[in-house]
This record gives sequence, structure tokens and C-alpha cells, in this order.
Amino acid sequence: MSEAATQIQADQELDIRGVVCPITFVKSKLTLERMQSGQVLRVLIDYPPSALNVPRSLEHEGHQILGITESEGPLWTLLVRKA
Repeated sequence: MSEAATQIQADQELDIRGVVCPITFVKSKLTLERMQSGQVLRVLIDYPPSALNVPRSLEHEGHQILGITESEGPLWTLLVRKA
């Protein structure tokens, strides 16, 4: 994730640790649907396939992926700006 992306404040956070595909994408999409255009969602993911599939699927839906970081755990933090 770029330094600029780490400075971005999320408007909402979705913790989907312990959840697997395709439910990870469904929960992310439903959360974004309740948000206003331009708002930022932080998604916490611990399922490796979801770390690849969720950003790709959200981008396909038209949302902007601001960054994704991996940390110990494994844990991925995804920042998404709603279209």
C-alpha cells in the first residue's frame, strides 16, 4: 500500500476474518452498497483466496482499490473507495 493510502481515513470498517469465498465478496459488496459514493471502506481479510478475489471483484464492480497490505497472521487490509 502506498504511503498516501496508509494516510487515508476509512469511513467504515468490515472485519471478515474467519469468512471464506464467496461470502467475503458478498459481505464487502453489501457493505459498500450501504455507503455513499466516494466513501472509503477498510476490509480485514484472513483467507488467502479472498485477498486476491475480493479486490479483483470489487474493482470489476467499478470501485477503486486504494491499497492492500499484508501483515502477520496472515491478515490483509484492503482499502476501497466506493464508486
